[in-house]
Amino acid sequence: MKNRFKELGYELKDDEVESVFQSFKAMAEKKKRVTDDDLKALVLGEVSHEKPIWKLGDLVVTCGTKGFSTATIKLVSIDGSTHIACSVGAGPVDSAYKAINLIVKEIVKLLEYSLITVTKGSDAVVTTRVVIQRENNMVSNPILNGNNINPTFSGIGEGVDVIVSSVEAYLTALNKMLRFME
Repeated sequence: MKNRFKELGYELKDDEVESVFQSFKAMAEKKKRVTDDDLKALVLGEVSHEKPIWKLGDLVVTCGTKGFSTATIKLVSIDGSTHIACSVGAGPVDSAYKAINLIVKEIVKLLEYSLITVTKGSDAVVTTRVVIQRENNMVSNPILNGNNINPTFSGIGEGVDVIVSSVEAYLTALNKMLRFME
């Protein structure tokens, strides 16, 4: 696998190869054929990340044409403790994001949400991008002569599941925001 990544133009350390390989195995269980584009998306999604403050443990979403969408989510904190919350929303992504906010106890405004497919077919890899902003979080910026700003934070998630990809993108942005606040 390390040689294949090298052929694709990626020089990965052994621990990075292992991390991407675990994601590859999970993808291979869901897809009939994993393409070079899929491998590239996996590398971009797994390599060069700080240790997250929060990461996805489990996710269960219920949605349909009747009633509200619901999400039950388990997040794992940096210290290894698990936290579970449930929420309802206008759709499966909205309910998942609301459940995350209940756990992290932050009021977050979603400014942008976009999806693009990286590969083709019904088992295509999707890339989700979000931009968030903490509500009422004005920060003094010395570069702007002390004027206050409210910074934004972006996140990207990839995968064959749109909801999981959306949650990963949101958690990436949220972790950036929480790191900034430290």
